[in-house]
Amino acid sequence: MAKKSVATLQKGGGKGHSKVIKMVRSPKTGAYTFKEGIVINEEVKEFFKK
Repeated sequence: MAKKSVATLQKGGGKGHSKVIKMVRSPKTGAYTFKEGIVINEEVKEFFKK
């Protein structure tokens, strides 16, 4: 994780969030792409189900 990202998450209750990275296969080319985001810890499993 980038330093700026970590510093931003630690302010204002950021410990309740996680940075998640999901590998998704493209239907056209078959190549993998990565989708990343910052979600609340309770919603991590929902992020990966999508």
